[in-house]
Amino acid sequence: MKPTKRQIIFKTAAKLFREKGYKATSMRDLAKEVGMEAASLYNHIQSKQEILSTLLLDAAKTFMVGIKEVEENNVCPIHKIEQLISLHIHMAVENSDAISLITQEWRHLEGNAFQEFKNQRKDYEKRFKSILIAGIEQGKIKKVNPDVALFSILSTLRWFYAWYSKKDGISIPELEQQFSEILIKGLQQ
Repeated sequence: MKPTKRQIIFKTAAKLFREKGYKATSMRDLAKEVGMEAASLYNHIQSKQEILSTLLLDAAKTFMVGIKEVEENNVCPIHKIEQLISLHIHMAVENSDAISLITQEWRHLEGNAFQEFKNQRKDYEKRFKSILIAGIEQGKIKKVNPDVALFSILSTLRWFYAWYSKKDGISIPELEQQFSEILIKGLQQ
């Protein structure tokens, strides 16, 4: 199915925000990239802020749906962490421009969108940390500081999109296996 003009605008904006930054990207830049007049953009969107908040909140919601599904799986914490690593890899590969905004551009969100994004991010991290703690309590994970483990894993996964965009020839299953092995090996007993 052919994408709508609105979908094209959002996809193009994500690419421009990634390349130039949210603040440095003008509506004229966006209009030029999608082949229309800047004023015509407003037939499809309300504002540049709407684009940023939609891109970031959609990504946050997808991560929340993913972690809730992982929490419901009746597998050990190590397998849950593997599933979360896979979630991050798929999100970055399938939508790298929008995912790239999570690391820095979220700071430009305004009002309710800013608070909603921060709340979802905090909730996601709390849920991920709970999985790590369960692994420690079950003896599947070394007795490490769960905050340090969480920071280490999420820092790697949040910047994966930047590294991956420069690589060719590595399959998603290979990435999942390698990242799981590298990130989890140091946690295991």
